[in-house]
Formats: sequence, C-alpha cells, structure tokens
Amino acid sequence: MEWIQQLINGVSLGSIYALIALGYTMVYGIIKLINFAHGDVFMIGGFIGFYAMVRWDMGFIPALLLAMILCAVFGVIIERVAYKRLRNSTRIAALITAIGVSLLIEYTVVFFRGAQPEGYPDLFVEKNITILGVQISKTSILILAVSIVLMLLLQFIVQKTKIGKAMRAVSHDADAARLMGINVDNTISATFAIGSALAGAAGVIFGVYYTKVDPFMGIIPGLKAFVAAVLGGIGIIPGAMVGGMLLGVVETFVSALGFSLWRDAAAFIILILILIFRPEGIFGKNTREKV
Repeated sequence: MEWIQQLINGVSLGSIYALIALGYTMVYGIIKLINFAHGDVFMIGGFIGFYAMVRWDMGFIPALLLAMILCAVFGVIIERVAYKRLRNSTRIAALITAIGVSLLIEYTVVFFRGAQPEGYPDLFVEKNITILGVQISKTSILILAVSIVLMLLLQFIVQKTKIGKAMRAVSHDADAARLMGINVDNTISATFAIGSALAGAAGVIFGVYYTKVDPFMGIIPGLKAFVAAVLGGIGIIPGAMVGGMLLGVVETFVSALGFSLWRDAAAFIILILILIFRPEGIFGKNTREKV
C-alpha cells in the first residue's frame, strides 16, 4: 500500500517537472534554443502565486491563472528583448544569453526582496484522504489533476487550433512556413507565451507541494526538467510529459528506498545514461544531420 502512495507522490512530482519540461521542448522544437531562463520564469510564477494567495487573498485557482497570464507576458518580453535578435546567430551565443538572462532574473528578484524563502499557505486542513486503505495526500491529487488538465489543454492547442498548426509548421520548416503566409515571429512569441504560462503554473503548484519558494528555486527543478525533456526526446511534446513523470517516479522511489541524499543525483545519472545509450530520447528518432 505504501508503494501505491509513493507512486502517486512520484507522478505528482513528475507532473511538475513535465510542465516545466514542456516549455523547454516547445522552444527547442521551434528555434533550437535551450532556454535556461525558463527555470526562473517558473520561480517568478511561484512568487506570483504566493503574493496572490497570501497578500491579495486569492484562492488557488485564481492565483494559478494570474501566475500563468503574467508569466506568459514575461516569457514574450524575454523572447522579444533577449532572443529575437539572436535568431540567426550561433547556438553558443544564444545559449550564453539564456544563462545571462537566468542570472539577471534571479539577482533582480534578490535585489528587490532579498534571498529569504517565503512559506506557502496550507490549502487543506485535513491533509490526507483514504482510498481503498491507502493514505493519499490531497495536495498530490490536486497537483496531478491540475497538471493533467493543463497537459490536455496544451495537446488541444497544438493539435486543433490555428496557432498550434502554425507552431508545428514553423517547427518543421520555418522558411517554408513563412512562404505559406505564417507569421513566424508571432508564432515563436506564442510558443514562449504558452511555455512560460505552463512554467508559471508549475511554480504555483511547486510552492503548494513544497510549501515554500525562494529566488533560486528554479535552478534544480529547471535542470531536472531539462533532463526530463532530453529523456523523452527534446522537441517532442509527449516525450516531455512522459520524461517528467518518469523522473518524478524515479526520484520518489529513490527517496523511499532510503537514498534521499541521492535523489538529485538520480536525475543526472539518468541524463548520462540516456546520452550514452539513446541520445535521441525515448520518443526521438535517430536522424542524420546534413553538413
């Protein structure tokens, strides 16, 4: 019974990684950029949710929606200011810029509010419910439910809407999409907006799950989400979802077996193994690149 509880906890944690990983994989799929500032958008979302719930007396869902909207706007600003002019530059220039943007966001937050953590309010008085004799955290169920809804919504946007079709077209061939009348710049901005909104949502549910947020909270989850994206196949949306879930389950079971000090290392051991044995990821295809 305890293993069922741990499995649910692992999937809930993995769904947070999956939401962050989706932003990585969407941006990479469109412009082949690893946006290392994405973890800090996640952090901003966590703080927006905190202030909305504690200072402005909002409920969980309004705070979640506010964080998603503001992070979407923030993501578009980052793309327009920092990345747009580097679209035709070298990969290393864009990568260094992404790291610089990440550090800028972190230390701007520290400058204005300090580095001390903030404590999230408890959403539930009774923390657990019993289902078939298994004690399950209400917080885990809430996080899992919100994450599944957001992932299904993303799949609907990508597969069924006009902007989703434009995103898939630009991902496949940006030049051909431009010739077909698709506004590539707006499509890229929309991709950043959607990915950043998901990261903002992940920041709020991360705060609810771990009950605290701080200016450097995006570093480790951001790196783990990147591992999840690589694990599933970078640039592949279902791969990011599955990679995040798998990573969360592995971490939770590593902790449950008594190796809690190794839980962070487990993610990077997985990254090393996947790069050695299947660098294209679970859902990726091994394709040759023309030189």
